[in-house]
Amino acid sequence: MSNDTHEPQLEQNPAAGPDGLRLATRLQHAGYQPPAGFDSVQPATHRASTVIFPNVAAMRARDWRHKTGYTYGLHGTPTTFTLEARLAEIEGAAHCMLCPSGLAAIALVDLALLEQGDGVLLPANVYGPSRELAERLLAGLGIRASLYDPMNPASVEDSITPRTRLLWLEAPGSVTLEMPDLRGLVAIARRHGITTAIDNTWAAGLAIKPFDLGIDISMQALTKYQSGGADVLMGAVMTCNEALHERLLYAHMRLGLGVGGDDATLVLRGLHSLALRYAAHDRSARRIAAWMREQPEVQVVLHPALPGSPGHAHWVRDCSGAAGLFSFTFQPQVDARRVDAFVDALRLFKIGYSWGGPMSLAVPYDAATMRGGAWPYASPLVRLCIGLEDPDDLIADIAQAMRVALR
Repeated sequence: MSNDTHEPQLEQNPAAGPDGLRLATRLQHAGYQPPAGFDSVQPATHRASTVIFPNVAAMRARDWRHKTGYTYGLHGTPTTFTLEARLAEIEGAAHCMLCPSGLAAIALVDLALLEQGDGVLLPANVYGPSRELAERLLAGLGIRASLYDPMNPASVEDSITPRTRLLWLEAPGSVTLEMPDLRGLVAIARRHGITTAIDNTWAAGLAIKPFDLGIDISMQALTKYQSGGADVLMGAVMTCNEALHERLLYAHMRLGLGVGGDDATLVLRGLHSLALRYAAHDRSARRIAAWMREQPEVQVVLHPALPGSPGHAHWVRDCSGAAGLFSFTFQPQVDARRVDAFVDALRLFKIGYSWGGPMSLAVPYDAATMRGGAWPYASPLVRLCIGLEDPDDLIADIAQAMRVALR
């Protein structure tokens, strides 16, 4: 009885090659060694989940907790280790861990250091998603989040309880851009034995050196200035404290917060021009902010480097530069409808979240709602992210949008 059933043939000629292996096997075991004498400006991009060990003893000897060897792609590759080392050098840290986003970096700090019954203090001008993380997710874990006025140190003292374990700092505040007294807040935390962590995204590791100020942990959204192209999501957590590093690293591994080699390569590429881009954003933003102060339609411009802005004296003392970011409000009679019309009338400024990329962005905010009603200006706030365009063109764009929407 004939049998018409045939096994599938993946290889018409399964003959072994010179090494004794058939094609399907040779495709999987084609070894690669970089050519001798080859080097390049950018480090190689390593993509890996599985890391190959030479033998069982080597596999058992390697420890993911110390970057002396590679264990699994999630825990690091030569590409991600290189990026971590460079970021730590810029920030002045001893250790760095990469995360899939800035918010993931914030969550790592919270989840690594807080447990049921603990308390965390957040500035009232904190990054919105960080506040939601604390008030919703952490609250569900039995962790109490409280807000303090970052411009009033007494507010911090009043908010501290025996179970307060973590004090978050923002310099400057998200959207409203007040610059707090970092040294004073750190001193209060130290007196009470509280760990301090700063969102240092605005300073990009350049304009503020957190560890020189006594801050315990620094995190950044590398999505912004480090990548510089508005096409990468990544964050980082850094510290000089060995005990904190061990806790952060353990949580980092258990939460699976690794990043891929391709994204790490994009951030590494951005670091070459980081200082130059940051300075260019800074120059343009200060020029445009100063011009806006002179416009009769504008009530207030919020930029830490401008005299009169909240916390300007702290900026002078603690900062060596400023991000290309500022906010402003129109005169009280300009309502939300006309503020939205102004943003819609902008041509060079695009409407979108985030900042630190090459293109200028504009976003309107209801600051009163964000700050729980504690906001002294009637007109909605507009935040401008100044990109790498010519500042004269951006000024002209703002002027024409005001003519269209306000006059």
